[in-house]
Amino acid sequence: MKHQEGHFKGIRNLRIYYQCWLPESKPKAVLLIVHGLAEHSGRYMNVVNHFVPLGYAVYGIDHIGHGKSDGSRVYVQRFEDFTDTLKTFYDMIRDWQPEKPIFLVGHSMGGLISSIYLLDHQEELSGAVLSGPSVKVPDNISSATILVAKLFSTLMPKLGLIALEAEGVSRDPAVVQAYLNDPLVYTGKTTARLGAELLKAMKRVAVDASRITLPILIVQGGEDRLVDPDGAQMLHDTVGSVDKTLKIYDGLYHEVFNEPERLKVLGDVEAWLESRHKTSTIFSASPKSRETSLPLPL
Repeated sequence: MKHQEGHFKGIRNLRIYYQCWLPESKPKAVLLIVHGLAEHSGRYMNVVNHFVPLGYAVYGIDHIGHGKSDGSRVYVQRFEDFTDTLKTFYDMIRDWQPEKPIFLVGHSMGGLISSIYLLDHQEELSGAVLSGPSVKVPDNISSATILVAKLFSTLMPKLGLIALEAEGVSRDPAVVQAYLNDPLVYTGKTTARLGAELLKAMKRVAVDASRITLPILIVQGGEDRLVDPDGAQMLHDTVGSVDKTLKIYDGLYHEVFNEPERLKVLGDVEAWLESRHKTSTIFSASPKSRETSLPLPL
């Protein structure tokens, strides 16, 4: 496995950090990781270590305001800062890996970023895997709260509002401790501007998701405490894809790739990817997960 890293200039000349892990031989496909809120691309080594030996190239960036990239922490001027940066990186990958199928792998906020990206650029991709996608406005957020968030976003955009609960990341204490000890993980509060932009993006997904038509796999922890699991069901039911699959893993928390059962989850993702980049075979549901799927067209 070969590891490479570097920076490129994003919007407003911000330096964006990227890294990739490449197999020793020519890759058969590319996975483009889109990480979640307050974390970074380096937290996906379970995905890297599983898929690179199988012949996949894995690429990732640290979003603006995250990890090793420039920008105020967990802050964006507009949500498109994320998707415009992702488009720049995609174009770089396409130059490096011409004619290879590229699949988005978006987690949490990265699932929301990926969903918006698909609405604008899905014709460039072969499919998407979304993990615990943060695509649904939480039920406990009232219209008044949204109005206040918009107000703070305008008047005090960098005001910290809500922090993530680290214990909700995984049932594995070692994963939680590593998350807390990671200097590239931001454990402070999410800024008002980012919060308002996330809500706006969620509303767009709810309205426009039916326009997403490429193959899509959604994996979701059934006991997710950070993202409403109903969002995964909503997204699955709303997207217009003929080839769409939802797998809900009973008892798992938010980061299904970092749970004790991660080998099962990664194996399911592997089976899905293998069938999409080579054939049109459908794989069966696992006995420990609930799966909803629609058949591929014949």
